[in-house]
Amino acid sequence: MEYRKFGSTGLQVSALSFGTWLTFGKQIADTTAEELMIKAYDAGINFFDNAEIYARGKSEEVMGNILSKVKWTRSSYMVSSKVFFGFEENKPNQRGLSRKHIIEGCDAALKRLQVDYIDLYYCHRPDKDTPILETVQAMNHLIQQGKILYWGTSEWSAQEILQAHLEAARHHLIPPVMEQPQYNMLERKKMEDDYLHLFKHQGLATTIWSPLASGVLSGKYLFDNPTDTRLSIEGLEWLKERNLTEERINKVKAIKKIADDINVSLPVFGIAWCLKNPNVSTVILGASKVPQLEENLKAIDALPLLTSDVMDNVDLVLNNKPVLPDF
Repeated sequence: MEYRKFGSTGLQVSALSFGTWLTFGKQIADTTAEELMIKAYDAGINFFDNAEIYARGKSEEVMGNILSKVKWTRSSYMVSSKVFFGFEENKPNQRGLSRKHIIEGCDAALKRLQVDYIDLYYCHRPDKDTPILETVQAMNHLIQQGKILYWGTSEWSAQEILQAHLEAARHHLIPPVMEQPQYNMLERKKMEDDYLHLFKHQGLATTIWSPLASGVLSGKYLFDNPTDTRLSIEGLEWLKERNLTEERINKVKAIKKIADDINVSLPVFGIAWCLKNPNVSTVILGASKVPQLEENLKAIDALPLLTSDVMDNVDLVLNNKPVLPDF
């Protein structure tokens, strides 16, 4: 396993990490979840990603039960949670980034995960109804209490993240240190354009999700329409509609030819492509089967095969590399 510096912090994070969205507490059995976590940990993964909304809290409960059972040394791994969506009765104050929901959400996540503190705590989306200063103050309070160690954002704009930094500096508070954006060969703008100032001047860390574009870049949809994937899950029709377009499928077919030329599977190629970006701290893997996880873990070994010529060929196929100002 390769370990990378986590932005401007002193943390070391495994280049590949493991997430539970759509799997734990919903798509797979708890026994399979345990097998996956143990396989990931034994492979050197030290970061496990979760959120209050995943399976409406059940994902964190499953992970908490596993952590309680395996009894790994607490300093050897990191867990995350995310706050915003809530999942209870959708009453006022049960979602968003108010001080009330952030603190209550953190306390609930700690119980579900069965840990004394959460290493990385994210604001899962921006909250237009709560002043950013209130959110920064609440996160700073949780750090002072020892309930979380670092805080960050997920799917925030560069402007919103910068505003949080400005409020933190103005009021002598701890700023966000990480962002969790979607990043893959089909979604590039934030990581390769919008956040560049934050990488350079704020040392922003990133824990990127959906490296295979919800499975589109795995190749499973090239010649078939499988019914046992996340895009077939009820309620995710919007995700299927956004990802399974004719244009995207044609690009994936061309990328597969490039991957075949260097004898690398398409999913391994897609994950390794993400890792080639030096501003990626860790790529979150999602898996529902142990063999799937074992295959994806090969991305570390594939990195040297993605030469500059290979990366250039990918850009020619994709034709979506952000054009930056020439100054």
